[in-house]
Amino acid sequence: MIELHTFGDPDAQAGALAAAVAQALNEPIGAAPDAVRTLAVSGGTSPRRFFEHLARAALDWRKLDLTLVDDRWVPEHDAASNAALVRATLLQGIGDTARFLPLVAATHDPEQHVASLNQDTRYRQPDVAVLGMGEDGHTASLFADAPEWDAVLATRDRYVLVHPGAAPHARVSLSMDALIHTRRLFLLISGARKLEVLQQAVAGPNNNAISKLANHKGVQIDVYWCAD
Repeated sequence: MIELHTFGDPDAQAGALAAAVAQALNEPIGAAPDAVRTLAVSGGTSPRRFFEHLARAALDWRKLDLTLVDDRWVPEHDAASNAALVRATLLQGIGDTARFLPLVAATHDPEQHVASLNQDTRYRQPDVAVLGMGEDGHTASLFADAPEWDAVLATRDRYVLVHPGAAPHARVSLSMDALIHTRRLFLLISGARKLEVLQQAVAGPNNNAISKLANHKGVQIDVYWCAD
């Protein structure tokens, strides 16, 4: 299910999302209220303003690990790299107080690298994730046209390697299972078309990732949508 938060101004949208994410990260969890939390964020153009607000939020970044929901299999100097975006924006705002855990090592074999991510204890299940969504209904890098589609829906691995059919670059992504088990999920989208895609996905099962996720029993997604 989703809870929709609507905004007429992109800055208000970004500020409200940053406040909600900070609150979620500051919530005590079970018997370990001071445990290190893991925040997974998305790339693209939409999060830049959100990152600016989040860098100013009341968070103890020393107790946070920062990672990515997904990334393209490109070097960090490539303009398509989500890791490069995070380093140039959010990490510039918070300095070296948070540990950043990128997903790609472009000089490595992709399949071997993803296998190593699934064995690396630093890459824990995220507590909070901020997702984006494409107009085809993909979220993270879970594309229905990828040959791995059935596998990424079924696997219990946290990270998967995906080769989208219509989008460039191989991708490393959190799996559907990892998204389902994330304690708090936020979705940042803008524009009438994306809202329409989301509403169709929620109204009934569709063969895309956001529909699979939103219709999964027990999953709630807080959607921060702006008309612009």
